Amino acid sequence: MIKVNAIGDNCPIPVIKTKKAMKELTGPDTIEVLVDNEIAVQNVTKMAQSSGGKVTSEKKAEKEYRILIEMEGAPAAEEAEEEVSCTPDKRGNTIVVVSSDKMGSGNEELGKVLMKSFLFAVTQLEELPKTMLFYNGGATLTTEESDSLEDLKNLEAQGVEIMTCGTCLDYYGLKEKLAVGTVTNMYSIVETMEQASKVIRP
Repeated sequence: MIKVNAIGDNCPIPVIKTKKAMKELTGPDTIEVLVDNEIAVQNVTKMAQSSGGKVTSEKKAEKEYRILIEMEGAPAAEEAEEEVSCTPDKRGNTIVVVSSDKMGSGNEELGKVLMKSFLFAVTQLEELPKTMLFYNGGATLTTEESDSLEDLKNLEAQGVEIMTCGTCLDYYGLKEKLAVGTVTNMYSIVETMEQASKVIRP
């Protein structure tokens, strides 16, 4: 694994350091990039994906983010020479509300597969949501046994606020197993939805 420490670096330095590490690859390898803000996560993620990398990221602590980039080798020359730019925050004022661990009605197993695909698709949006709210059955998706934890941690690392209903976690006995985001209450859920410019419900 190649390690890149870009904590304390302003854009575009984290992207430049990561591109340099990519150019030095001689075969399949993983690059670990450490940064201290969500915008750096967004910029490094965008560049790495455009260079053919598989990217995951997570928030380790306040002002500490870890990005893992799986590469098959050095990017093609034209990709490596792409101009480095600092893009603005990708988050809009859209709220995603998830009230079940399944998407749609009908077959339960299919519904769970569709929900997992939906949450992954959110990570690929050009404009990320500002907040994702999880309540009722959706509260299980932010806990330790969730198949979507990697995608949700990726979104959180890019600045998306992940909020899960505390009453719901208590009901399912999962409050101690929350693995991403924070616990919220009904007042905050209503307030967040009321202030949103758009609400998406899968």
